[in-house]
Amino acid sequence: MPFDRATLPRDPDRLIEIIMALQDRNVHLQGIVATLTRAVYGPRSEKLVIDTAQLPLELDDVVLSETAVAANDDSVEPPTEGRPSRPRPARNIGALPKHLPRYVSEQLDVIPAVLRVKRIRRPRYGCRSCEGAVVQAKAPSRLVDNGMATTALVTSIVVGKFAWHLPLNRQTHMFRGLGIELDRSTLVHWVLRAAWWLRPLYMLLVDMVLASPKVFCDDTPMPVLDRRRRRTRTAQFWSYAVDDRPWQGPAVPIVVYIFAEDRKGQHVHEHLTRFNGVLQVDGYTGYRGLTKPDRPGGAITLAYCLAHARRQFFEVYRKSNSSLAAEALQRIGMVYQIEERIRGLTATERVTVRQSQTKPILEAFKIWLMQCLAEESAKSSLAEAIRYTLNHWDGLMVFLTDGRVEVDSNIVERTIRPIALGRRNALFAGSARGAEAWAILSSIINTAKLHELDPQTYLADVLERIVSGQTKVNSLHELLPWAWKAARAEQMVAAA
Repeated sequence: MPFDRATLPRDPDRLIEIIMALQDRNVHLQGIVATLTRAVYGPRSEKLVIDTAQLPLELDDVVLSETAVAANDDSVEPPTEGRPSRPRPARNIGALPKHLPRYVSEQLDVIPAVLRVKRIRRPRYGCRSCEGAVVQAKAPSRLVDNGMATTALVTSIVVGKFAWHLPLNRQTHMFRGLGIELDRSTLVHWVLRAAWWLRPLYMLLVDMVLASPKVFCDDTPMPVLDRRRRRTRTAQFWSYAVDDRPWQGPAVPIVVYIFAEDRKGQHVHEHLTRFNGVLQVDGYTGYRGLTKPDRPGGAITLAYCLAHARRQFFEVYRKSNSSLAAEALQRIGMVYQIEERIRGLTATERVTVRQSQTKPILEAFKIWLMQCLAEESAKSSLAEAIRYTLNHWDGLMVFLTDGRVEVDSNIVERTIRPIALGRRNALFAGSARGAEAWAILSSIINTAKLHELDPQTYLADVLERIVSGQTKVNSLHELLPWAWKAARAEQMVAAA
């Protein structure tokens, strides 16, 4: 309603009443606008639940009819007796005019999996002039001895489980949908046989990783079923990765997983007996013995992960909104901004930038941390975060003098994700032998994915070559993902 300045009351209490009434009316009108907005633009499920009878009918400037609401939704019931009918929509149900130009469109389609029976015929031939001379073609080798599964089928099962995280039990239901009954234990046997054939290739990958001068290392739990106690026990997967792409290094990206019965540090010592270089890790105490000069392979340089130190401060900030934790995060963020700019440069170029720009930031950061620690309560979570950072300071600073070293161990942590996804879906490995097969097949498949290979195409060809004997043990290097990819590219060029 309009107001005249001359007729407005001069009593403050009366003016307050008017203001409050206008405020209530404004809230009411905002609700009406929101209702109308949902009616016109909202999801279909919201359009159908609007009751127009609840809208204020006393507003002359707000009109909403049932017909207007129904016009925005084809699924509204047809008009009944006593209700206004809407005009029938004009639709061109017949054929389109032939004189109009046609355009060709493309759509992505899929052909579902088709199971088929592969028959192998081996007729026998005899020579009439040669007494007792009967010959027959040699039976081709099979991935599963006397088994009914082809290499392609076993590969599909292996890739489904270890590349796309489909548990074997779920795959049996998928086969049942295609009309094939397969017991889960049968699939388990096939997977174990595939791992047995691929073990030599897996060992070649392990040797290549541990022979590198700089390796990433991390671990993750792996529940294993203990059939004697009818429950799971916690074993461990150790992940070792090599990736020199951030500094244009010569090594190709590789990841291998090694199964261990527990998380004791002795397993890492056994794995790295012949390793002598830089190992980039988190703060696990089991790595500390690797730095001893008297170890069999010599002292290993431990490069710690700055991301793990950052997480300590982030947890403090998340829980207490501490300004000191926020400043620590800001200082670490400055380091990461520099790393983002120099990613992809050579090792020498990275060291140059780190010495001139990053080193002063971290030197000032250490002084600031020591000052905060002196003023902070020793039992506070912030003090714990500071002590963690200072206790690992030397290892955190390795990247300043070695351009090959990353600021964190995120590269190897990304290789843990496929294991975690498979573990979440499958829940556990059925036995220690199954966990070892898991490590073998995951190593080969995830290394292939690092080289942007289709796991099904790559693994099917590799298994076929190994099982048939086409590739001998002394030529397994030809089946490594990067070598296989290069050979396939050459074949495609020659065929063109």
